Amino acid sequence: MSNVVYTPLVLFVYVLAFVTGVPSNLLACHTFLVKVRQKPSPVLLFLLNLTISDLLFLFILPFKMVEAASDMTWPMPYFLCPIAVWVYFCSIYISTLFLAAVSIERYLGVAYPIKFKVNRKTVHAIWICGFIWVFSALHGSVTFIVITVLPSNESQQGQCYQSFSPEQRKLLLPFRLEGSLLLFYIPFMITIFCYFNFIRLLLSMTKISRKKKYRAICLAVATLFNFTLCFAPYNISHIVGFFQNKNPRWRVYALLLTTLNASIDPIIFYYSSTAVQRTFLKFFRGMKRKLYIRDADETPTEISQLSDTRTTCTNHGTTV
Repeated sequence: MSNVVYTPLVLFVYVLAFVTGVPSNLLACHTFLVKVRQKPSPVLLFLLNLTISDLLFLFILPFKMVEAASDMTWPMPYFLCPIAVWVYFCSIYISTLFLAAVSIERYLGVAYPIKFKVNRKTVHAIWICGFIWVFSALHGSVTFIVITVLPSNESQQGQCYQSFSPEQRKLLLPFRLEGSLLLFYIPFMITIFCYFNFIRLLLSMTKISRKKKYRAICLAVATLFNFTLCFAPYNISHIVGFFQNKNPRWRVYALLLTTLNASIDPIIFYYSSTAVQRTFLKFFRGMKRKLYIRDADETPTEISQLSDTRTTCTNHGTTV
């Protein structure tokens, strides 16, 4: 795969994820913060933490843009490399765990409404959030060891986490396989089970409005689509890489798809919370209103300029 094809594609996806992900996640984060302060709930806490994870990922994305613009070399201080890599890969599995946590919360709320409402406590959700962050951070710390401790490949000079020596692969490939099984495949299976039964139970309830059923179906579809598009190819590459004892050539494309998670998560936020829906709609209506006012202000000026031009041309013709 040549840099001529690879680098522009990487840079395009990074820019696309950054431009779409930053404003939408900031809006969602603000909305969830307000709602959590007013009346905290486990789902809101999970979604808030998911948003914070996306924003951390988007924060280090400019470093990856610079790397892509430099033909996949690392022109910045090298101490930033393990930090960027650590945040990048931690955010992937923080997202899968929080998405699974939201699906469990939704399913239990429908399957066992009374028992779940009595036993549900916000403090339990806080402990779960803390566990997910700490566990993912510790799991991602292996990238620090690979980059800073183990001897690197000579071809890795000037690059950041691109090629690996035999010593690095010996640790990295089993670690990737274990991480994908524990942090992707198990949460993915749990999410499929929870949303399948969540939708099945919801559709059987006659007192639930069609609008709420539609929102629930959209939430499930968006979440499973996110898992399938953004995370599945990347984690499949771990299995292939483990048995081939090397990175598959297509792994870079699979890793690139994980970047789109920050753009797809706001869709999940939209169907998860009516408050987020109102915030998004208010934002877009405000933008539309500003554009309309701007166009209305510019139109009289353009008409006046056109009228002046016609008058000048008429006078000029009369003079001649």
